[in-house]
Amino acid sequence: MTAHTDPTGKKLGMWLFLYTEIVLFGGLFVLYAVYFAGYTEDFIAGAKELDLFFGVVNTIILLISSFCVAAGVTAVQKAHYRIALAGLWGALACGAIFLVNKYIEWGHKFAHGIYPGSDRLVDGPGGQNLFFGLYFVTTGLHGLHIIIGMTLLAVSLVLVTRQKITPKNNAMLDNSGLYWHLVDLIWIFIFPLFYLVV
Repeated sequence: MTAHTDPTGKKLGMWLFLYTEIVLFGGLFVLYAVYFAGYTEDFIAGAKELDLFFGVVNTIILLISSFCVAAGVTAVQKAHYRIALAGLWGALACGAIFLVNKYIEWGHKFAHGIYPGSDRLVDGPGGQNLFFGLYFVTTGLHGLHIIIGMTLLAVSLVLVTRQKITPKNNAMLDNSGLYWHLVDLIWIFIFPLFYLVV
């Protein structure tokens, strides 16, 4: 008796899960838009406090990581396991660099008294308090999703190493790749909303 893997069902399940993620972040983006309309000047002033360099570097890093994941998925489909492993290791390295950059960036904000509940934000303009509240919640939630995505990619990497993921049995890697691409796509919306406000 052979195991029934049902890759079509697994992929459908992943798409349904990704839909809930889109709803989650979509809600945050709608909330941002509502507050931006009411506190436009404060949001612009808050954005000037963010380091555009970190935002640009992290965007480039995540774009490279998406390429690495896509290359890994394609390589597995062609049974090129070494290329697949290189792609997955590359994506994991990019994810780690992203998190380190975000840690440094948050550290700079904390050092300047910009963090949820800080005197500078509580006693300052209400719009800036809202801006940074949304900034920390949204980027923190995104960072958590990066960690989850890295975990999925790491599990996929182990399974590729053991050749448990093959051209005919690659639903785990496909779904991990879908999740990673969504996380990257969400950042493409986060970046202009918080770093490019004019």
